Amino acid sequence: MRSSSTSQPKPSISDKPVPPKKEPDEPKRSAFLWFTLLVLLINGAYAVYHIQSEGLPFPLTAEQAGKRGFSEESAMKHVKYLTSLGPHPVGSDSLDLAIEYVHTVAEKIKKTAHWEVDVEVDLFHAETGTNRLSQGAFSGRTLLYSDLKHVVLRIVPKYLPEARENTILVSSHIDTVFSGEGAGDCSSCIAVMLELARGVSQWAHGFKSGVIFLFNTGEEEGLDGAHSFITQHPWSSTISFAIDLEAVGIGGKSGIFQGGSAPWALDIFASVSKYPSAQITAQDLFVSGAIKSATDFQIYQEVAGLPGLDFAYSDNTAVYHTKNDKMKLLKPGSLQHLGDNMLAFLLHTAATSKLYEKTEYNGNSDHNQAIYFDILGMYMVVYTQKLASMLHNSVIFQSLLILATSLAMGGRTGGISFLISLLTTFLMFLFSLSFSSIVAFLLPFLSTSPAPYIASPWLVIGLFGAPALVGALTGQHIGFVLLKGYIKKSHGVENLAKLEAERWLFKAGIVQWLVLLILGNYFKVGSSYLALFWLASPSVAYGLMEATLTPARSPRKLKVITLIVGIAAPVVASTDIVVRVLGNLIGTIVRLDRNPGGAPVWLSNALVAIYISLIICLMLVHLLSYIHLSGAKLPLVLSMVALLALSLGIVSTGVIPAFTDDISRTVNVVHVVDTTENYIKAREPLSYISLYSNTPGKLSREIENLKDEEFLCGRNNTIDFVTFTMNYGCLSYLDVESGWTKSEIPTIQVESDSKTDGRETLISIDTKSATRWTLAINMEEIADFTIYVGLDEVVTTGNKTNIDGWHIIQFAGGKSSPTKFKIKLFWSSNSVQKVSESPYLLKLRADVPKLTPRAEKVLNKLPKWTSQFGKSTSPFNLAFLASLPVKF
Repeated sequence: MRSSSTSQPKPSISDKPVPPKKEPDEPKRSAFLWFTLLVLLINGAYAVYHIQSEGLPFPLTAEQAGKRGFSEESAMKHVKYLTSLGPHPVGSDSLDLAIEYVHTVAEKIKKTAHWEVDVEVDLFHAETGTNRLSQGAFSGRTLLYSDLKHVVLRIVPKYLPEARENTILVSSHIDTVFSGEGAGDCSSCIAVMLELARGVSQWAHGFKSGVIFLFNTGEEEGLDGAHSFITQHPWSSTISFAIDLEAVGIGGKSGIFQGGSAPWALDIFASVSKYPSAQITAQDLFVSGAIKSATDFQIYQEVAGLPGLDFAYSDNTAVYHTKNDKMKLLKPGSLQHLGDNMLAFLLHTAATSKLYEKTEYNGNSDHNQAIYFDILGMYMVVYTQKLASMLHNSVIFQSLLILATSLAMGGRTGGISFLISLLTTFLMFLFSLSFSSIVAFLLPFLSTSPAPYIASPWLVIGLFGAPALVGALTGQHIGFVLLKGYIKKSHGVENLAKLEAERWLFKAGIVQWLVLLILGNYFKVGSSYLALFWLASPSVAYGLMEATLTPARSPRKLKVITLIVGIAAPVVASTDIVVRVLGNLIGTIVRLDRNPGGAPVWLSNALVAIYISLIICLMLVHLLSYIHLSGAKLPLVLSMVALLALSLGIVSTGVIPAFTDDISRTVNVVHVVDTTENYIKAREPLSYISLYSNTPGKLSREIENLKDEEFLCGRNNTIDFVTFTMNYGCLSYLDVESGWTKSEIPTIQVESDSKTDGRETLISIDTKSATRWTLAINMEEIADFTIYVGLDEVVTTGNKTNIDGWHIIQFAGGKSSPTKFKIKLFWSSNSVQKVSESPYLLKLRADVPKLTPRAEKVLNKLPKWTSQFGKSTSPFNLAFLASLPVKF
C-alpha cells in the first residue's frame, strides 16, 4: 500500500515581501561646479556678443580698395567735411553747403566713370507737396514741405537702354537735426553712398539694371525728401527695389532691420555679403511701435509700394539726435562693414535679372514674409514664414505629444509634479520681476539721477541683474521645496525626491519656451525662431542623455553635459540680440519722456528692470535647476546682495557720473514768444526762456549752473508746444525782450465766417520768417479742412484723422518756402463750442532757427554733459506760439 504524502504549495512571487526602495546617497553637486558653469555661460555669452557685434573689418585705404573697391578712408573724408559744417537742418546755410559738396562729388564721379557707363547727375528742386501716412510715427498727421533740394545720381550701362527703366534705389538723407552735426545720422550713410557710387560707376557696364543714388533732404522733418522724390521726380517710376540707409546711433555694424517682404533680396544678401548682419527681431520691435521712429523706407513701401531693405547703425543710441553724434565716436571699420556688404549686394543684384521677376515676390501675405537672422556675423539664415509655420507646428506637435506621453507614464504623481513645476516657473518670474522692480522704484530716491547708469550701462548688472537673479532663485527654491515635499510624500524617499524635483524644474524650463513658441507661431512673430532654439536644443539634449522609457527606473542627477549641450546653440543664437536690445533700451532713456514731466521718474528704470528680469528667467532657467543640489544658493545670494549694495553705493554717491561729455542728458533751451491768449485777453506778447528735458527727472543739477538766471522750476509752468506738452520745466522772464521783434510774430486772421448751409470759415495764416511750423486743428469742432498756398490747393478734403481730438499739420521747407497760407474750415454739424473743454480752435507753433542772446547765454552756462535733443516735433531755439479760440 502506497503511503500518501501531503505536498506543500510553492510560494508565489507575489507572496514575497517587497523590499523597500533603497535610500540613495545624498545627491550633491559642488558649489564650485555651479559657479564654474555660471562663469562659463557669462564668458561664452560675452564672446558671442564680441564676435557678432564688435568684430568690424579693417578700414581700407584708397590704394588697398582700388578703383573698384570700397575704401573707408575715402568715405571718412566725406564725413569729415559734412560734420565740419555743424548742424545742417532744412532751411539752413550749412545744408546748402552740404548739398553743394555732395553735388560736386557726384559730378566728379560722373567724370571718372568707366567709359561704357552713363552717369547722370540731377540737382533736383522739389515743389510744394503733401505727405500723409497711415501708420508709424507720423500717422494721423499731414506733412507739408516746400523748397527741398536733393542730389540724384543715376548709373546705367551705356549700351543697354532698358536698364534705365528698371533700377535699384539707394537712399539716405543729407540733413541733420538742429542739435547735432550728424556724423552717424546720417553723414556716415551719405559718405558710404558716395564711395559706393564711385565703385559702382566702374562696374556698371555689365549691369542689367541701373542704380539710382538719392541724397535727399527733409528726412528729419517727416520723411519729406523721400516723399517728394517718389511723387515728383521722373526717375522714380523706374525703380523696382529700394534700399534705405539710416542710423539710430553712431557706428558699429549696419544691419538689416526691415526687409521681410523681399525674401529673394535677403537670399542674395545672405549669399554675397562679406559680413552679414540682419535681425528680424529689430523688425518686430520697429513694426510693433515699441520704437517711436520712422525712416524713408516707410515712404518706399507705403507710398511707392516697393520691396526693399532698410539698414541702420545702432551702436551708442544714447547719442542719437544730440550734440554727441560726432565723428570721434564713429568706430573704425563701421563704414567698411556697410560699404563692403552693399557693394557686393549691388554688383550681384544689378547684374542679374531678379528685378525683372519682381512681381513674383511682391506678395504681402504672411506666408511670403521672410524670417532672417545672422549667426556670429558670419552666416545668415533666410526662410519664409510659410516654412517657419510648418517647422514650428511640427515641433509644437511633437513636444505636446512627448509631454502628454510623459504625463501619462507618470500618472497622478507625475501630473501633480508637472503642475507644481509650472507654479515654480510662475514664482520665478514673479519674484524676479518684483525684486528688480522694487530697486527700480527706489533708485530715483537713492541716486543723483533717476537713471544713473546711462553713461555706464554695465551698472545695470548690479542694480537690476543682481536682484532679478536673487528673485528668480527665490521662486525656484520655493518650487523646489514644494516639489521635493510632494514627491517625498508620494514615494517616501528624501534623496530620490530631490533628484526627481531637479529634473522637473529642468523640464519646466523647456515648457516655458514651448508656450512662447506656441504664442509666437500663432501671432506670426518672426523672432519666434529664438523660442525654437531654446525649446529644441535642451529638449534634444535631455532626451538623449536623461530621459527614460520606464517610470520604474530611479532618477539620477542631471549631467553637466546635458546643460552645456542644451543651451550652447540657444546662447549663440540669442546673446547678441539680448545685449543689443538692452543697450538700445538704455540709450532710449535719454529721450524717453516725449512730454517732459509726463512720465513717472521710475518708469525708465522699471522698463530696464523688467527686461533684465525676463531675460534672466528665460535664459538661466536651466542653469538654476542645477543649483538646488549644490551649496551654491547662499553664496550666490550673498554675492548678489553685495553686488547690489556696491552698485547702489556707486550711484548714490555719484562716483561714476550719470552723464558725460559723450553721453549727454537732453536739456532743450527755447526762447518762447507766446501770444496764445491774445484773442481771449488783449495783452502784449509774453516772452520767456523755457528749459525742459526729455530725459526723466528734475532739472535741479542743471539749475545749479543757472543761479543768476532766475529760473523757476515746477509743474505749474505747463507749456503747450502743439506737438507735445511740457508738464515739468523751468521758466525765466529775465532780459527776454531782445533777439526778436513783433514783426516776426505769426498771425492768424479770420477772413470770412459763413454759417449758411453748414458753417465754413476761411483763415489766413502768416508765419512771417518761420519756414518750419506746426498747426493743430480741433477736430471735435471741425469736420474737414483744405489748405491753400496762393491759388493752389495743397491739402484737399477727406481722410483726416486725429490724435486725442487734434489733427496735426507739420510744415518744413527751405528758405524760399511760402509763409502765407489759407485754411478753409468745414465745421462739424455736432460742434458744441464748449470753451471749457477746449478753448482753442487752432494752435500754432512757428520755429525760427535763431539763437537769441538770452537763450545763448543760458546754453553756454549749462553743464557740458547736457545737450539739446532734436526731432521734427521739437522747437528750434526761438518759437512763437499763437492760437485762435473756438469762440473768436
